[in-house]
Amino acid sequence: MPHSQEPRTGRFAPSPTGDLHSGSLVAALASWLHARQQGGAWLLRVEDIDPPREVAGSAASILAALSRLGLQADAAPLYQSQRGDAYATALQRLRDAGHAFPCWCSRSDLDAAHAIHHELHRDGHCFTPRRGDREPAWRLRVPDTVIEFDDGLQGAQRQNVRSEVGDFVLKRADGLWSYQLACVVDDAFQGITEVVRGCDLLDSTPRQILLQCLLGLPTPAYLHLPLAVDGGGRKLSKSTDAPAIDACDPRNALAQALRFLGQDVPDASDVATMLQFAAQDFDLAPLRGMTASAVDA
Repeated sequence: MPHSQEPRTGRFAPSPTGDLHSGSLVAALASWLHARQQGGAWLLRVEDIDPPREVAGSAASILAALSRLGLQADAAPLYQSQRGDAYATALQRLRDAGHAFPCWCSRSDLDAAHAIHHELHRDGHCFTPRRGDREPAWRLRVPDTVIEFDDGLQGAQRQNVRSEVGDFVLKRADGLWSYQLACVVDDAFQGITEVVRGCDLLDSTPRQILLQCLLGLPTPAYLHLPLAVDGGGRKLSKSTDAPAIDACDPRNALAQALRFLGQDVPDASDVATMLQFAAQDFDLAPLRGMTASAVDA
């Protein structure tokens, strides 16, 4: 069940793979407004657990842009690159409880098995022979159970994680931590009660709720926003070269994000007043059930 104790706490958790763009700003602004409307706190987390994808200077650029936009956090940002011990503790708890198992499958093994409809993982075991030339990945031994939750915008959700996803990775063979495990551990550590993010992560939520259950962690309330797409229907993201927002013109950037969220743009000359009025009137009902929407040019 969603966490129901005060205080309410939201967050924005960007990956440092490029500058802040319109799609990311929508998620940041919506999470900030949702938290502020409830009189709650808003926190930042830099999800820098995948160094090969990280762009030098990106984290600092994103944080600076948020500051110029008036989206101030209530504590210093949490950096996932500094949280390895916490993830290792969580993985050990899962191992001790029999919920995790080592896997020596390479990407080519998995691709080949998929091509011939062959299973390499079944009933929480890896059928690939143990290899002495490298460390294994660690996977969750997913039980045959259905995860159900009520999303604040997308409504009732239901997924059998075992049949629809399978035994997913917790720690990669190269030693890097998975997004799913790190996200769950850090949401609990930061006391997050409200997760406002894009619909591209809706499919990850059952996995995260399952991990929360197995680790005895609270489950936040979830609200998945429609994806911001361009005129051709492509998601605005760093991978599709979405242009960075102009933080030197914060009022215009915020106005564009507010319009995307179906909100009126307050008639205010400064960003602080604009955000104050926007938080008072924040209402996501116009977006209910929408999974994607185009950003105005």
